[in-house]
Amino acid sequence: MTKRNVMIAMSGGVDSSVAAHFLCEDGYACIGVTMKLFDNEDIGAESDDVCCSLAGASDARSVAARIGFPHYVFNFSRDFDERVIDKFVREYENGRTPNPCIDCNRFLKFDKLFQIARQAGCDCIATGHYALIERDEDSGRYLLKKALDRTKDQSYVLYMLTQEQLAHTFFPLGGLRKSEVRRVAESRGFVNAQKQESQDICFVPEGRYADFIERRTGRKSEPGYFLDIFGRVIGRHKGLIRYTIGQRRGLGISRQEKLFVRSKDPLDNTVTLCEQESLYSKVLFAEDFNTISRETPGEPVRVRAMTRYRQKEHLATAVWTTPDCVTVTFDEPQLSAAPGQAIVLYELEREDVVLGGGTIVRAEWL
Repeated sequence: MTKRNVMIAMSGGVDSSVAAHFLCEDGYACIGVTMKLFDNEDIGAESDDVCCSLAGASDARSVAARIGFPHYVFNFSRDFDERVIDKFVREYENGRTPNPCIDCNRFLKFDKLFQIARQAGCDCIATGHYALIERDEDSGRYLLKKALDRTKDQSYVLYMLTQEQLAHTFFPLGGLRKSEVRRVAESRGFVNAQKQESQDICFVPEGRYADFIERRTGRKSEPGYFLDIFGRVIGRHKGLIRYTIGQRRGLGISRQEKLFVRSKDPLDNTVTLCEQESLYSKVLFAEDFNTISRETPGEPVRVRAMTRYRQKEHLATAVWTTPDCVTVTFDEPQLSAAPGQAIVLYELEREDVVLGGGTIVRAEWL
């Protein structure tokens, strides 16, 4: 039987390199692709050692040559600008906290790359993500599942995958631990075997979001008022984009009690602070919800819900008010999640299976 052609996204890191190795070892005809997403000078990065940089492309090319398959670089910077960076800036300016890695997966890796792959005659794409894909023989649906290595599991940032995409995607590392991946890279003599992972957003390499947004827009974030939960002015803030929900440090306000950011209002340019006990909620509302493991449920479903990447899951009940709008009620009060972040639901019985996920739009305070 002839093996299918596969286009593999290669950032230059060890994960996608080892994923390519396994695919080729299994007889697939691989084409390596590095997506050029930005120029370092555009993001103010001093180092070239960031995701999808020229150095990353060089490392990916080296691995492809060593294994023996072609490698190309495609310029996706315009799409990345419009679909990821511009949205990131817009969301922050409107008081929300976006997750650009999810948008990059959604609009670049599993949209633009799919288009390129089909044009190149490839049946499938592959990435170095730590997750598993499995077909449910009873329902006929493709399932997105947690990786074997739960410390590296990335199913949370892949919740947007459609049935069509899941049917034509490989995650070769889903059944491996990171330590095993590095050992394979070393044994194959890959140049990036010990390359460290970036913990920052790729286009904000030092994690200074506010500075990046002001440099990008050419606008200074306007100072405004800190309010308490009763709407009383208790101080001055330095600009809405400098604060995130749940933040305690760096508020620049002197009070006897510890205060946290509870909410932000871009219309009034105010930031509401509270003590920790007022930062809890039991009900979250999500939109743009993608249901994976089943058709849209017509009745309440018991789930395990995650509102932050690699956070502990919590028991909850989910109700679909429309096919893409879900209300999630937790059994126990939770520290409030930030609007703009993702909530991902895992099935109760099959706890490694992603039921679906969406974008948090509001929390109902206790």
